[in-house]
Amino acid sequence: MEKINLSIVTPYGEIFAGEVDSITMPGVEGEFGVFYGHSNLLSLLKAGVIEIINDGKHELVAIDWGYADVSATRVSVIANGAVAVGGDDEGAISEGIDNARKLLEEASDDRVAISSVVSRIEQVVKSGI
Repeated sequence: MEKINLSIVTPYGEIFAGEVDSITMPGVEGEFGVFYGHSNLLSLLKAGVIEIINDGKHELVAIDWGYADVSATRVSVIANGAVAVGGDDEGAISEGIDNARKLLEEASDDRVAISSVVSRIEQVVKSGI
């Protein structure tokens, strides 16, 4: 399987950079996935979680809002704010989830949507990022 190059940046620096198998993003028109060979696309992103899959491993990045520029070989995400969720121990993962929750609460008043995103993050973490 061919890999797609992913870059996620904020005004404060780079959150993620590397080659991945697939990406799922929270577009304002609905969640969408990207694989190598995707058609060109520019999308506004809403508060939510970007799920990155590489070699069977899941990585999560919570964002408040941003833009995604998609081409056949590259995805560039520019987010206003982003938090990587993960780590090597339960303390780091818990801190990442708390930071993601704070970021999402600052970005949206929709408590149901925030709870849904946090629940998804916790579910992916429990299944073993």
